[in-house]
Amino acid sequence: MPQPYGWRTLLTLMLALLCLFYTGQRLEIGRMAALTGEGALAALGLRDGSQVSAGLAKIATSLWPLQISERTETARIEGFDPARLPWLARIETQSVVDQRLDPNTLTMQQTVTAREFLVEPIGYALQVAYKMFETLEMAAWGTLLAVLWSVPLAILGARNYTPSRPVYYGARALVSLLRAVPELVSALFLVLAYGFGPSAGILALALHSAGFLGKFYAEDIEGADRRPQEALRAIGAGRLKVLRYAVLPQVLDQYVAYTLYVLDRNVRMATVVGLVGAGGIGQELKGRYDMYNYSHVGTILLAIFITVFILDQLAARMRRRSG
Repeated sequence: MPQPYGWRTLLTLMLALLCLFYTGQRLEIGRMAALTGEGALAALGLRDGSQVSAGLAKIATSLWPLQISERTETARIEGFDPARLPWLARIETQSVVDQRLDPNTLTMQQTVTAREFLVEPIGYALQVAYKMFETLEMAAWGTLLAVLWSVPLAILGARNYTPSRPVYYGARALVSLLRAVPELVSALFLVLAYGFGPSAGILALALHSAGFLGKFYAEDIEGADRRPQEALRAIGAGRLKVLRYAVLPQVLDQYVAYTLYVLDRNVRMATVVGLVGAGGIGQELKGRYDMYNYSHVGTILLAIFITVFILDQLAARMRRRSG
């Protein structure tokens, strides 16, 4: 029969609620709730409009229609060969009116010139797909490196397998440090060291993910059933053999689940680290956003959503099969 809450527990809950109310006022939670309510009423037609609904409508109209094609002036394409056009591409000629200031008369002179443009009907969609594939590669490499680094950290950070107490505390401290530094922060410094590109992003993802996996792996090693381990030790098996034959079979399913979760998370975080120049689709997203190309941004966001959804379904199917 469950025990009733004691007065200390109730007092703790009351203090926690008071702290939440205080922080809510400081963080303007009431204003956020009021604006959200106005937006919901406007969406239901019960109110003429609100700041939130107007902002959401503006965002929607800016992102739509999505940018699928790509149009580039041939004069700006280095080494352009009209005989070797990309797939489904064509060349269009367009008359362009240029206005220039005449230094002698100080009047604007208009000249009409014919320019050639390379039109690719699905050019930008293919470019986004390539960047999305690069993001997946970054996430996969970041997860792989995280697993390789976290396994020794987990063994050294498990109380029942660490060689000594200083090693245990050192491994735990390193794992905590890796978890404490967000990927975006480490990517900022790694970009300075490695330059713009996916290398900095892969290392940023790997370092942060190794902190999480090292903690989870170590806790599962500590919580594994001791009876199979003691049986192997009784017949003279060493630590590595005990880990291999008595601990790993117990924790392998959890390790797979942790790794799949980290991989899914790294796909999303690879987009974030790209905002600071660490490669992937995030770098393309930042560039298009800075140039106010919101239709391109809409295409990128849709690609990210589709990729994350497909990966989530694949991970769920793999978990069902392993279970």
